[in-house]
Amino acid sequence: MATFAYEALKADGKTQKGTIDAASSNEAIAKIKAMGYFPKEIKESKAKKDSADPNAAKKTAKKKGGGGITIGGVSAKVMTTFTRQLSTLQDAGLPLLRSLQILESQQKPGLLKNTLIGVCEEVEGGSSLSEAMAKHPKAFNRLYTKMVAAGEVGGVLDIILQRLAEFMEKAERLKRKIKGAMVYPIVVVVIAIIILSAIMVFIIPKFEAIFLDFGVELPALTRWLINTSRWFVGKMTGQAIPGWPFVLGFPILAWVCWKLVRMAGPGRAATDWTIVHLPIFGNLVRKTTVARFTRTLGTLISAGVPILEAVKITGETSGNYVYEQALVKVHDSIREGEGFAGPLRESKTCDAIVVNMIDVGEETGELDAMLLKIADNYDEEVDVAVASLVSLLEPLMVVMLGGVVGTIVVALFLPLVAMIESLQKGV
Repeated sequence: MATFAYEALKADGKTQKGTIDAASSNEAIAKIKAMGYFPKEIKESKAKKDSADPNAAKKTAKKKGGGGITIGGVSAKVMTTFTRQLSTLQDAGLPLLRSLQILESQQKPGLLKNTLIGVCEEVEGGSSLSEAMAKHPKAFNRLYTKMVAAGEVGGVLDIILQRLAEFMEKAERLKRKIKGAMVYPIVVVVIAIIILSAIMVFIIPKFEAIFLDFGVELPALTRWLINTSRWFVGKMTGQAIPGWPFVLGFPILAWVCWKLVRMAGPGRAATDWTIVHLPIFGNLVRKTTVARFTRTLGTLISAGVPILEAVKITGETSGNYVYEQALVKVHDSIREGEGFAGPLRESKTCDAIVVNMIDVGEETGELDAMLLKIADNYDEEVDVAVASLVSLLEPLMVVMLGGVVGTIVVALFLPLVAMIESLQKGV
């Protein structure tokens, strides 16, 4: 018999801490649930563990042997496949440890394989699956571990894993749509930069030599273009470094500055607010964020996670500071016994239809189903918004590139007209 320290939620949403004696973590979860609490975290008392097993330190050292050095994280596709396979094995009735060992053996060397080795050892040592996964946040985020914990408590781990896999698939599908919409403008911009660079390096210097030979007085636009070409190749008077490294390095520098600004709280708040309120792109970001947070919250509630914990997790994983703060207000409102829809309506972060549907879901007791319906509707709206954005970007890019090329052509042909006129006068 071991002693477990636990932290759980009471029916009113307040936290309850204490200890309980049980033969295993699963038995401790069952006892805590029988007391009317929802367990958030369960850990075996270190004193009991150490006294029961004097060689615990040696065993812990052995467990570290399967680790290794890994770089990066686990891809969403790999995690989705693992989650669906684990759900299938659990549904087939295989013991949890055996299921984990099977999936670990078929993984390629990398972070997930090393993580599963540690998870198998933790589960074999008596830890619950959610507790073991929580020790590996690079592979299993908070949303993942909380849903697994809810599945363990409710005895429906296979169903929860299946829902989690579906959630991850839909979230990844949404990401691919957004990334796919950005491919066209990025490719066009890269090709345009390459072509303009070739013009600056090879074409304009030849025209400059022709103009100098004929002694033509150059218009202001042509002088500006020639000076830009000189700066680009590093032939300006007193110039030590050519301009092309600055042009090529500007996107990298902008990306680094963006990351540095977002590292601080005020910077993240300002950038997220700006993104949400952009004229065209902001609408797509709003729809994407609403689809994400409603699906996350609906999935958590349907999995049996308490509403306060579910709202808190959803806010932390929303990916946007504006919506995170709105959900913090929702969390405080629910904790004080008020509704979900009120603070969300006051924040003005969601359309009226979203707030009204959430309000109806609260009244009917079908909040999770209503949230998932909102997510499905907004997924479709994101599809339409992405298609509209792509169709709008195409003519904008054509106009922009046409303007740049047209400016270069005009700048180069104005002196040629003057040259032809002077030659005609000379004849």
